[in-house]
Amino acid sequence: MKSLWNDTEAARCESELDLRVYSSRLLGSDPSLVLHGGGNTSVKITEKDLFGEQEEILYVKGSGWDLATIEAPGFTPVRMAHLLKLARLETLSDSEMVNQLKTHQTVASAPTASVEAILHAALPYQYVDHTHADAIVTITNTEEGEARIRDLYGNRVVVIPYVMPGFDLARKVAEQFSQDAHEGTLGMVLMNHGLFTFGDSAQVSYERMIRLVDEAEQYLQQHNAWETPRNHRPTEVDTLTVARLRNDISEVAGFPVVLQCHRSEAALSFCQRNDLAEISQRGPATPDHVIRTKRLPMLNDGLMDYVADYQRYFETHALNARNPVEMLDPAPRVLLDPKLGMLTVGKSSRDAGIVADIYRHTMEIIQRAELLGGWRALPAPEIFEVEYWELEQAKLRKSGASPSLQGEVALVTGAASGIGKACVDSLLSRGAAVVGLDLDETIAYQHDSQSFLGIGCDITDGEVVSDALNQAVLRFGGLDMLVLNAGIFPGGCPVASLDDETWRQVMGVNLDANLRLLRLSHPYLKLAPKHGRVVVIGSKNIAAPGQGAAAYSASKAALNQLARITALEWAADGIRINSLHPDAVFDTGIWTEEVLAARAAHYGLSVDAYKKRNLLRTEITSRDVAELTAELCDRRFSKTTGAQIPVDGGNDRVI
Repeated sequence: MKSLWNDTEAARCESELDLRVYSSRLLGSDPSLVLHGGGNTSVKITEKDLFGEQEEILYVKGSGWDLATIEAPGFTPVRMAHLLKLARLETLSDSEMVNQLKTHQTVASAPTASVEAILHAALPYQYVDHTHADAIVTITNTEEGEARIRDLYGNRVVVIPYVMPGFDLARKVAEQFSQDAHEGTLGMVLMNHGLFTFGDSAQVSYERMIRLVDEAEQYLQQHNAWETPRNHRPTEVDTLTVARLRNDISEVAGFPVVLQCHRSEAALSFCQRNDLAEISQRGPATPDHVIRTKRLPMLNDGLMDYVADYQRYFETHALNARNPVEMLDPAPRVLLDPKLGMLTVGKSSRDAGIVADIYRHTMEIIQRAELLGGWRALPAPEIFEVEYWELEQAKLRKSGASPSLQGEVALVTGAASGIGKACVDSLLSRGAAVVGLDLDETIAYQHDSQSFLGIGCDITDGEVVSDALNQAVLRFGGLDMLVLNAGIFPGGCPVASLDDETWRQVMGVNLDANLRLLRLSHPYLKLAPKHGRVVVIGSKNIAAPGQGAAAYSASKAALNQLARITALEWAADGIRINSLHPDAVFDTGIWTEEVLAARAAHYGLSVDAYKKRNLLRTEITSRDVAELTAELCDRRFSKTTGAQIPVDGGNDRVI
């Protein structure tokens, strides 16, 4: 591990707090040090209060901020004098500790201070850094962890036995650190937890962290405990099996979940270990990241043992949970299977992704600890104590209502522009995970979100579409909603001049491809936890065709009839299918300013008047169509199927 400190960048910092932000971000940029909000940092600054009197303030990382992206407002200012008084108390409940932190911060709008604020205050240094460095956690989670740490660092670090974060840990540190620390002390190791470093400058504290972690990494390398096994048997996955498992878990949970399938070389190598069932159940790498895991039975033995575990957890904790989402947290979040790989469960794709990131590190830590002499996590009672810590439970209860489509998965065709892009945005805003297909390869970069998967795809190629659907299921666990939006509109052409190639091309995209997608999606939509939904983007031309659009109008009319028949046939599976018929949606790629101006001039209208050439004199946008699309997928239309809804501002020919 190398220092990333840059004197030129540091010189741009105008204050001690700016330096605190800078060095915190350096730590946060390395996932092997801190991951998804783990770790915290602080700085002590003397400031003038409202009355002009000098007061020492601890700026400590606030709740909800990540060191990788933290900014100055992410540090909560708390009065040092009060924190030091708290450190001398004999006892302090967790809820009262949080109350004391909140009532003695100097900015009311600041986030709640870290539960380790008292600990940071008790350390007699201006800057304090704390990480859950993988190498430190690995060494401390072995059979002779403390002896190895002392052998590695000698008396350069103070070693603290594991104590749950909060007041008890702060009090323990306040007592022991003052006894054991000396002029040469560089850091403090909390067994099974992580590493603290400190100094009277941001650079000293940061570089001490890098130095001590680098020594731990070298120690693992010297003891042949760094490179983990990378040997696995190639396997194939039946994505319907994944979708069935997601459906079963969702049914027990009472709400849809995202199930991500991870099949990297590292994941499969770990999942195919002969001792997987034993080492994966010994506990988490750190109590801060308690993630329950379950090794699935072999697929030919069925998956019901795992589902039964969910049932047991939910029945056990239902009485204490105030809303269904709370009940997911004590249940297993990681599934390990020699064939499927590592599967992670979450209320959303973001949650499932965070679990995956944490467990990727956990797999490395476990295997390195095994090579070092044997993986040993904290005893189960201490893990339980953290998991059901009153502050953790309060945090769960504090969470508000979930987005209406959270945990559900949608697939949208023609998703790179116009109505399709707007549909992606609307579905994402309601909490859905979305897969976007489009001929435009830039679809892959359309959204920087864990909830979006963009796939460049010609929907007329059945093999490519089937592969895209498999990617969707492996990424999110299944399919709940299908939006058939992709289509082409050839230039105006009278029937007498319409050639076979144009006819077949339009039918191939607007009709045949949609039939294929319906057919391929049906098995997955049947497994949707809240029943499958399909929205077909039709056209005003179905009810009111115009001259020169025979191929387009006929293809859309045929698609409309296909949707009606499918609604009749799939109702027995609980799948509902509804159609929208938009008209005059001008904020799409084919309607350039020049084309709009020319069409408006043809009718002797201004562009604005041309856009509102309907009975309600209103403009129809892609977002209007998309919002109604998302609404058709939502709960308000849960008892509607076979509907055909115009989105045209009122058209006298349609009416």
